[in-house]
Amino acid sequence: MGCSRANVRYPLMLTILGFAMIATFLVLIMMKKMSPIAALVLIPALFCVFVGKGAKLGDYVLDGVTDLAPTAAMLMFAIVYFGVMIDVGLFDPIVRGILKFCKADPMRIVVGTAVLAAIVSLDGDGSTTFMITVSAMYPLYKRLKMSLVVMTGVAAMANGVMNTLPWGGPTARAATALKVDASDIFVPMIPALLVGLAFVFVLSYVLGVRERRRLGVLTLDDVLEEEKESETVLVGSGASGGGKVSMRKGGTAAAGSGTDAPEGATGSAATASGDDGAFQGLDPNRPTLRPKLYWFNALLTVGLLTAMIMEWLPIPVLFLIGAALVLSVNFPHIPDQKARLAAHADNVLNVSGMVFAAAVFTGVLQGTGMVDHMAKWMVDVIPGSMGPHMALVTGILSLPLTYFMSNDGFYFGVLPVLAEAGAAHGVTPLEMARASLVGQPLHMSSPLVPAVYVLVGMAKVEFGDHTRFVVKWAALTCLVILGAGMLFGII
Repeated sequence: MGCSRANVRYPLMLTILGFAMIATFLVLIMMKKMSPIAALVLIPALFCVFVGKGAKLGDYVLDGVTDLAPTAAMLMFAIVYFGVMIDVGLFDPIVRGILKFCKADPMRIVVGTAVLAAIVSLDGDGSTTFMITVSAMYPLYKRLKMSLVVMTGVAAMANGVMNTLPWGGPTARAATALKVDASDIFVPMIPALLVGLAFVFVLSYVLGVRERRRLGVLTLDDVLEEEKESETVLVGSGASGGGKVSMRKGGTAAAGSGTDAPEGATGSAATASGDDGAFQGLDPNRPTLRPKLYWFNALLTVGLLTAMIMEWLPIPVLFLIGAALVLSVNFPHIPDQKARLAAHADNVLNVSGMVFAAAVFTGVLQGTGMVDHMAKWMVDVIPGSMGPHMALVTGILSLPLTYFMSNDGFYFGVLPVLAEAGAAHGVTPLEMARASLVGQPLHMSSPLVPAVYVLVGMAKVEFGDHTRFVVKWAALTCLVILGAGMLFGII
């Protein structure tokens, strides 16, 4: 009898400790009591000891590192690749086009961020999307002193909706787990996803209007011409990359050195020491430009993204080859190559370090069995009367479950169990699969998604600030998609 009770209590203890570990992590980083890297490592290690499996911590961590090593390698070389492409001027026309559209209007800038993130998300890779979006928009947000968490939040939500593309990952996982065709899942979901994307654009408009009210109505004379009136000029550049920025409605100048930075911003906007090198993306005279190689770089990037979508080679291998090729062609001299690698070392170290720290978190969650028992508990607490509505239940559960666990864990571990419960009440696997996609806008800001660290790292935003801002809006976006799916009879 005692043994039976122990067998019941142990899964319950794992469930409670699993939720407690996640809650502790989120509270500490949102309150800025610990850095994300420290929290991702120390908190799971402590809870692993609580569970009584401290002796196996090394095995769990190594398993987690093994699973995430390809992702870390991909991010490292992708950052180098796109960093060099930014240096050589590949994305300068995009920046100029966005500036012309935005006209220094905060509302247009935020909407432009959402549109750009959605378009670039067509490649199916979140890290690529965030690198290109932040590279294009960051200088403008900084110069106009706009809130950087608005940029990261809007980009993450737009990418989350687009992440449901068949080559994005979740749809393929759902199709594999439930043995259905990916196109049968995705194509009927298009109307609901379009409603979700439209909601992101409307939300970006509202947030942009809020930023406009906070800053005033801005005008930008010419951001690509050298500022000749007491503006700080970047070292080694013939132009500061900034123009006059004036503010009407009684506002103050917004083009200064970047002091009084908005929430989530750190450092100065453009200093002589080059602390904010991102502004060099707008400098038309920087020495790293390679205009004669523009079409080579453009075709190489298109070919790389095509190979990634067509899955000709694993993504880490593609970016490894791409980074080596773009460095060798654009900077044939070894000292120049070393200089470019050193210029992007900060981003590489921050992002790869965060991924390996996340491997500790996921390794402990999966190795101790916490994540399995948490999922089983959530399924078990669903009342039997909800059986005919399992698609709705799945859509709602996809929000917390895809936020607190990996897509693999949710789609291969939880979704089949939910689908089996739904099948007993006549709910088809296709309806369940479509409902399972609802949580992706929130999932893309999960601390277990490596790409989000690229986003916040390049934008110089604290992860806790991003989380506090984006969770409520991303969850609302998910519910809009779920509501549209039910209204259209898709879910």
